Amino acid sequence: MALLQPPHLPPTVGMPASDEVVARLDEELRSVVRREGLDPQREVIAVRRLAGALVRAHDEHSLTGRVAPIADPEALVAELVARVAGFGPLQAFLDDPTVEEVWINSPDRVFIARHGRHELTNVVLTEAQVNELVERMLKSTGRRIDMSRPFVDAMLPAGHRLHVVLQGISRGFSAVNIRKFVVRASRLEDLVGLGTLTAAAAEFLDASVRAGLNVLVSGGTQLYGSYANYASLGGYGKHKATSRCPLPPAQRRIDR
Repeated sequence: MALLQPPHLPPTVGMPASDEVVARLDEELRSVVRREGLDPQREVIAVRRLAGALVRAHDEHSLTGRVAPIADPEALVAELVARVAGFGPLQAFLDDPTVEEVWINSPDRVFIARHGRHELTNVVLTEAQVNELVERMLKSTGRRIDMSRPFVDAMLPAGHRLHVVLQGISRGFSAVNIRKFVVRASRLEDLVGLGTLTAAAAEFLDASVRAGLNVLVSGGTQLYGSYANYASLGGYGKHKATSRCPLPPAQRRIDR
């Protein structure tokens, strides 16, 4: 007589964290951050440590069977840190080195630019989330926005350029634009390879820097910044020139 074999049970695996779990851990993390008096945007490492402790505690509690285990604890920690210490759903785009620009036309239309091409993302925000993100970004810059000053330009801690136009001036919703500085070229040869400069223009610029000539650069702010970076770092460092390339007053005002 054949013995009945017990049914094969699949091993218990973690499930993606539900919205309810994420919201609960988010609130717990914010509570701990407030209790410890941390500045989440300046003390990201401490926030990450606290988030890791909360996620580990949840996983240990899952051993009792009362809550489901989490499939990817590291991803959940990253999401919690982005929510509390970063810029929420936009943080992944800011961390992505291939993303050049992020902008919000409306809460349900968040775009990015990657490799010079615009993409509509699957990120859908609420109006309250957009307002919270704007407030958090401006807090890190010391700037403010209201009806007396309905638009603002600022620099985020990582060096990204932030431009916000308040709802009422823009149509329907507050408009947000973040321009990142994606470094693709550190040498003149790289600029030639990218098609930014011709070989002849690169040779002329290189010779001008080595000779210590005054060079007048006309164009947008980023154009001057590109030359200044080359002159002060690449060109002067390479050729050991003794002169320096100071930023003009207008550029200093923009970068403050």
